[in-house]
Amino acid sequence: MDTQASFRYEQLAELIIGMIDNGTLAPGTRLPSVRAVSEQHNISISTALQAYRLLEDRGVLVARPQSGFYVSTPQRGTLALPSTSRARSKASTVSISGAVAMLLDHASNTALVPLGCAVPDAALLQSNRLDAALARAARQHGAQYNVYSAAQGEADLRREIAKRAMRIGHALSPDDILITSGCTEAITLALTSVATRGDTIAIESPTYVGLLHTLEVLGLKAVELPTDPSRGIDIGALAHLLETERVAACVLSSSFNNPLGSTMADADKHELLAVLAQHGVPLIEDDVYGDIYFGRERPKPFIALDGGANTIYCSSFSKSLAPGYRIGWIVAGAWMQQVKDRKLAFSLCSPTLPQVALAAFLASGNYDAHLRSLRRQFQQNLAQMTRTIEASFPAETKVSRPAGGIFLWIELPRRFDSRELFDKALDLGICFAPGDVFSASRRFRNCLRLSAGHSWNDSIEAGVRRLGQLAKTMLAR
Repeated sequence: MDTQASFRYEQLAELIIGMIDNGTLAPGTRLPSVRAVSEQHNISISTALQAYRLLEDRGVLVARPQSGFYVSTPQRGTLALPSTSRARSKASTVSISGAVAMLLDHASNTALVPLGCAVPDAALLQSNRLDAALARAARQHGAQYNVYSAAQGEADLRREIAKRAMRIGHALSPDDILITSGCTEAITLALTSVATRGDTIAIESPTYVGLLHTLEVLGLKAVELPTDPSRGIDIGALAHLLETERVAACVLSSSFNNPLGSTMADADKHELLAVLAQHGVPLIEDDVYGDIYFGRERPKPFIALDGGANTIYCSSFSKSLAPGYRIGWIVAGAWMQQVKDRKLAFSLCSPTLPQVALAAFLASGNYDAHLRSLRRQFQQNLAQMTRTIEASFPAETKVSRPAGGIFLWIELPRRFDSRELFDKALDLGICFAPGDVFSASRRFRNCLRLSAGHSWNDSIEAGVRRLGQLAKTMLAR
């Protein structure tokens, strides 16, 4: 598209946003057809459609098949938000491996209602075009790609990732990027580059169970920071910690923390970066859910903000496109040489053929259309799951309201035991994640995480309702 057309579709998008903000276009209002808009504003149909797709991508509009585009309706929950977690007075030795193995075994069991899976359903990811690119590369140049790649990864893939980073204001060179086997390897490379066994790492609370497992295996301690279900960690608590304790690094989600779904505002991210810089503590950020946002714009990662130079950025395509390809990446800045050395020692390089296929898929432009569809599906799944929880769980239930990602965090009264619920649910063919696996100190026994990564259907709805009924029965004893 030429520069003038690009400018005009952005102008139209801003005009529509202004009409929504001043109340001219109310939630649920149907917008004029693409053809009508093109005639009214003397622009091409493709330019009008580009404006509508941009607003759909931002969550401002919703497309309804055979009907048109509508102003999206804000979600308003009737249940309270979960509590902000409490500060821990000292670091914890992590011991989570047994619980992780048990949870993964159950979460991968296709006979169970899949409320415990951290990986989206393959049917939703619709990776057929990516698979076709893989097959084509293997058929045409299989021998060429049946080799070790450079430790840093395929140049074409790194170039495509750098192009995407530009969209969120992060200027990257392909040389700044190293391809990893998923985000887990990226975080492991980062941790081993900045910390040694016995060091303390500051983390969100609750946090991703996989991070806790990595900390345990590396012999690192975890200190849990108070974390609000909407706004993220308590920066004052972090500042106090750094004034009193030696911390080797801070590991945080860029956006949509797993399991809370919390996201820090840009102003808070700036403040946090300043606190870390004052104490010379590096930040390792995990941005695997950044592309799964429901608002108007993708949240910026820490590394893209002023003051983000002391940040190691980790991400992957595992939650948005291809978990089986195991392709992630790391931007390590001043630690890049240490990361390269560890990559060579741990796995030498990442598989070449999947990288080539993914680079071709990204270059085709199909990824953005895929993301629009995926975001819409996950947002609908979470909305339906929330309504079912409101209708079937105890009145005292608290539930998160994430603006992205695929999880809901549920808090029940303190006397509730989600481990007991977990055992009862398994007997009924239902899997979810009990809350204590998301804490180094095994807190949150009265909480649970539900995944909305599978298409909503009668079986999943019945599973959520059954969990709510079981919770009511347990609390009534």
